[in-house]
Amino acid sequence: MPMPTNIPNLITWLRILLIPLIVGVFYLPDSWLSMEGKNITSTTIFVVAAITDWLDGYLARVLNQMSAFGAFLDPVADKLMVVGALIVLLHLERVDPLVALIIIGREIAISALREWMAKMGQAKSVAVAFIGKLKTVFQMVAIPLLLFQDDLFGMLNCQWLGTILINVAAVLTVMSMLYYLRKAMPLAVPPA
Repeated sequence: MPMPTNIPNLITWLRILLIPLIVGVFYLPDSWLSMEGKNITSTTIFVVAAITDWLDGYLARVLNQMSAFGAFLDPVADKLMVVGALIVLLHLERVDPLVALIIIGREIAISALREWMAKMGQAKSVAVAFIGKLKTVFQMVAIPLLLFQDDLFGMLNCQWLGTILINVAAVLTVMSMLYYLRKAMPLAVPPA
């Protein structure tokens, strides 16, 4: 079966292609781009990628171009984007390793849980819940702040605020994982 190539899916592919750029910017020689320039560039790329996350879903609904492939690819792109950015932030020592481990570990565990539940015909039981969306909002605000790191408008300490928000995201990550596991448990364990 051929892969559907519609506008929303092409935008999702664009988001996936932007991920190496978020990481790669920090490997450019300092003579090409200062650390401040790297921070601004990676933040801009991340924000553009985050906007495409909203845009592809919006266009899929408006243009009636929703597909099973798009429903699969979109969350994969989101997870790759978050994990790629967290690895860079770990390397730059801008995020606590435990926080990164919690967020990345949860993404892997819930992806595996969703795949397992889908094989059991119970995919809807672990569909995205409000707490998962809230976790994503905190991540998507925290990560650009941590990538930017510098003061914004001379008054907002992005590293400080980003650290608070990513820590809140880590707490929400644990809560959402427990929520999804609780939802899946009765379906996974046969009654005695």
